[in-house]
Amino acid sequence: MSKLASLSAFHGLATPGRYGKADGDAGVTVAERTDLGLASVETRKGQDEALNAAVREAYGLDLPEASIVTQGKDISFIGTGPGQWLAVSAMLHNEALAEDLADKLKGLASVSDQSSGRAVVRLSGPRVRDVLAKGLAIDLDPRVFPAGGAATSTLSHMGVLVWREGDEQAYDIALFRSVAASFWRWLDGSAAEYGYEVAS
Repeated sequence: MSKLASLSAFHGLATPGRYGKADGDAGVTVAERTDLGLASVETRKGQDEALNAAVREAYGLDLPEASIVTQGKDISFIGTGPGQWLAVSAMLHNEALAEDLADKLKGLASVSDQSSGRAVVRLSGPRVRDVLAKGLAIDLDPRVFPAGGAATSTLSHMGVLVWREGDEQAYDIALFRSVAASFWRWLDGSAAEYGYEVAS
């Protein structure tokens, strides 16, 4: 039996090239982060300390206690609420991340694969905050939203998780695949005046 190939959430939308304002450098660069493993993790009742210890032993990091990112060698955890996190990995692709977490955190946390349900796009460049300000109702000034910052919010009425891994001019945005087309229409309209480039 042949295996079905998964399509990008932005298939037919995110064609590599330059768009909007054509002169000068692009104000924003858009890159979909493909082949990521994404999984939600929620602590089970009374297992907070044991869960953190298990995560430390398995992945070499502590779970964040707020809406921030903690990064390990192969995995990051993003705080999304009390006792809740989104785990992200570029090494454990797709459902492999949820399987690994479920095995190593058995009995301590509920784990759900999110890889096929969400898309992650990275927006970067000198005008990225200007673009995001058109739809995101949070302050992205680096003094308020520093490297390692994260927030669950809405972007033009779409639920998103936004975080920064370090680059002052780069923001990762996770959104449900079902709103990918709406997100892209918003992005095109918001970034065109600065010129944007879709990375290949």
